[in-house]
Amino acid sequence: MRNTPTILHLDMDAFYASVEQASKPSLRGKAVVVGGLGPRGVVATASYEARVFGVHSAMPMAQARRLAPNAAYLVPRFAVYRSISEQVMALLRDLSPLVEPLSLDEAFVDLEAGAAAWDEASARLAGAKLRADIRAVTGLTGSVGLAASKMLAKIASEQAKPDGLVVIEPGTERALLGPLSVRTLPGVGPATGDHLRRAGISTVDEIAEAGEDELVRLLGKAHGQALYAMALAHDERPVVAERETKSVSVEDTYDVDIHDRLRVGLEVRRLADRCVRRLREAGLSGRTIVLKVRRYDFSTLTRSETLRGPTDDPAVVREAAARLLESVDTTGGVRLLGVGVSGLADYTQEDLFAQAAGERAADPAEEPEVMAVEERPAAVERHWSAGHDVRHAEYGHGWVQGSGLGRVTVRFETPDSPPGRVRTFRTDDPDLAPADPLPLVAGAGEHGPGTGEPDRGGDVPGAGTGEVGAPGTSGAQVSSVPASLPNSWSGTGGGAATSRP
Repeated sequence: MRNTPTILHLDMDAFYASVEQASKPSLRGKAVVVGGLGPRGVVATASYEARVFGVHSAMPMAQARRLAPNAAYLVPRFAVYRSISEQVMALLRDLSPLVEPLSLDEAFVDLEAGAAAWDEASARLAGAKLRADIRAVTGLTGSVGLAASKMLAKIASEQAKPDGLVVIEPGTERALLGPLSVRTLPGVGPATGDHLRRAGISTVDEIAEAGEDELVRLLGKAHGQALYAMALAHDERPVVAERETKSVSVEDTYDVDIHDRLRVGLEVRRLADRCVRRLREAGLSGRTIVLKVRRYDFSTLTRSETLRGPTDDPAVVREAAARLLESVDTTGGVRLLGVGVSGLADYTQEDLFAQAAGERAADPAEEPEVMAVEERPAAVERHWSAGHDVRHAEYGHGWVQGSGLGRVTVRFETPDSPPGRVRTFRTDDPDLAPADPLPLVAGAGEHGPGTGEPDRGGDVPGAGTGEVGAPGTSGAQVSSVPASLPNSWSGTGGGAATSRP
């Protein structure tokens, strides 16, 4: 392990919620919760004002509503978050060629590799400048941790929250780690933590005292040895600029269990098409098709089929997913479906199977059925997702506060305006249309949050494919936050839908 604190960990503060507060003046300083709004939705991010009430990431949305009934509850706008994330990552790459993104709002940077820092003083300056640049470009805040290893830098950034900077000086690591919970260490999740607790090990100091042999006996050789080394503050993991994508997948969680077998099949077909779109956007193809089914009793089944060669042909993926579905009993109802592709490659291998599938997909005899499925949404009432951008012919830019019973409530304001007024319209009002998001900072460049098309949400259970509570919503995993650190560490550092200002 190096002896200078030149590994930087950046964690944006309450990222999704902070973006929403920055873009919506009426929500600044208010409790904001972003996530799936259906009965089975989960919290993706809660603002610090909402965390005061006990709301946190990965909490069921129904529980969050009980804890903070007056908070603003919004559907994620992932296209906006991705765009702002790209701005932040560009700032990190200006510091060093070694940037390891962990998610949209989190990354490691090796400052030494970019000659951006070589000692504690220069590292502090680089971290402070980064925080200032992020605020200037995005209007948001990020917390920075600096240390001699990735593990310690991440721990430091947790201590720096919100909107701070903490440096762990080499030589102080053991004393600082000792009293912390075992859950602080990478790789110790709830199951491992419970296993260690039952063995009488609750703190990092107790891991070190137990010894390597005992940890190997409890956790196995690889995990036990790695955990013991980390308890001694040894972490040799390098910052890796490129992470290999192992799979591409999509999944939807449904507010009401699906019992109709035909509907299940249509959902699988739709998921297969979405998965292929993601494959193509990433310039990838894959050999193994995976189907995931979570049934009414919460049992989860996965089925997979490996093709002769990699493909990004939607007809091939659809047919493979349909064959996999044939082996799954969905009689009692389905609450979640997912389709994924693994065994990825950056090329496709056309074969007779793919060609045959393509010919079958183009068969005129099947065209009426496909067209009927594709045209069906045109007859459905327009849906408006809470938090998403709209534009009215008379009142200009605004965002959806809520919708239901044939009405949609919109607050008209922009990131640089005072809190705006609220008006209610019919959901089919011809003067109201989805809109592109506006830049959070005036004069944002071409990489600002405008995305070319309105974001439809997705990727969080219960997230918006329509108005609040609409079925057919999307899912993603949300990581838990490590335990907080002792205060001795030093660092620098909504109303209801019809409310009116």
